[in-house]
Amino acid sequence: MNSTDQDTILDATRRWLENAVIGLNLCPFAKSVHIKNQVRIIVSDARDPATLLEQLMLELRLLQETDPQETDTTLLVHPHTLQRFPDFNDFLEIADAAVADMGLEGEIQVASFHPRFQFADTTINDIGNFTNHSPYPTLHLIRESSIARAVEAFPEAEAIFERNIEVLEELGHAGWATLDVGPQRKQQP
Repeated sequence: MNSTDQDTILDATRRWLENAVIGLNLCPFAKSVHIKNQVRIIVSDARDPATLLEQLMLELRLLQETDPQETDTTLLVHPHTLQRFPDFNDFLEIADAAVADMGLEGEIQVASFHPRFQFADTTINDIGNFTNHSPYPTLHLIRESSIARAVEAFPEAEAIFERNIEVLEELGHAGWATLDVGPQRKQQP
C-alpha cells in the first residue's frame, strides 16, 4: 500500500472518529482519549484473515505492554480484507479466541466497526446499524480498565446503545451523509 492510500484511509478514519463517534457523542468516552492523543490508528496491509490475525495479535501485545497514558486504545483498520460483513462478523470469534489464547481476557476486548455493519434482526439499511458503521472494516482494541473508569464517570452506560439509535433515527440517512465520515457506501436496495 502506498503512502497516499494509507493517508487517505487514516484521514477517513479520523474524520469518522471526530465527526460521528465524537461529534454525535456515540461514545462518550472517546473524546478524552482523542484529545490526549491516546488513540493509536493502524492501517493494516493484510490481504487475508490469517495475516490480519497476526497483526491483531501484535497490536494486542503492544497495547498490553504500552502505558495507557501513551496509548489507551487502538483502531486496527483493515481495508483490504473482510470486506463482506458476514466474513468480518465470523472473524470476531477468531479475534476473541486470540484475546483468550493470549491471556488477555479481562484486560483487553475487541469491538467491531464495519461499513456494512448490521445488527441481528435489522434490515441492511436500518439507520440504527450506523452506530457501528466505519469507513473501513475496523477492530477496536479497548482496555477493560478504561471501560471501567468510563462507566464510573458515566453511570448510565447501558443506555448509550439506545440513545445512539435515537440520535441516528433523528439524524436519518441524509444527515449521516452530511457528516463527512469517509467514503460513502451506496445503500443496499
